[in-house]
Amino acid sequence: MNSGEWVILSDSPSRTREIGRRIGALLTHGTCVALVGQLGAGKTEMVKGITSGAGVADDVVVNSPTYVIVNEYPGRLYIHHIDAYRLGGAEELEAVGIDEMLSGEGAVLIEWADRVSDLLPSDCLHISIEHAGGDERRIRVRGPRRFAPIRG
Repeated sequence: MNSGEWVILSDSPSRTREIGRRIGALLTHGTCVALVGQLGAGKTEMVKGITSGAGVADDVVVNSPTYVIVNEYPGRLYIHHIDAYRLGGAEELEAVGIDEMLSGEGAVLIEWADRVSDLLPSDCLHISIEHAGGDERRIRVRGPRRFAPIRG
């Protein structure tokens, strides 16, 4: 895999969503996006941006599927949004149908992806969001080079 790693600083939730929009615009069928970060780091804000960039309508409420495990959003491509926080491990992710989601007509976004890392495809886009003081976030992106345009 031709991959790279980028660090982007965000100074606000709206900037985090804008970075997400750029990522969402580059998604293709079968893309896996693994999101990692502490509570309140901005994973769901990033997902809101990614879904917007993937063509999910503005009036669709995008929120973390903590208790339902998977939310699905129609757009330019279908988005499966998984929250692995309450999953017991990779076996439970298999049980919700991760393989079918990745081979279908959409993309998969996984919050708390570090809890199910054994099942993530090798070409998964990894996004780590860290608090950097106040509203600032340090966003580390690692994955296929086709996502390099998000740096700017």
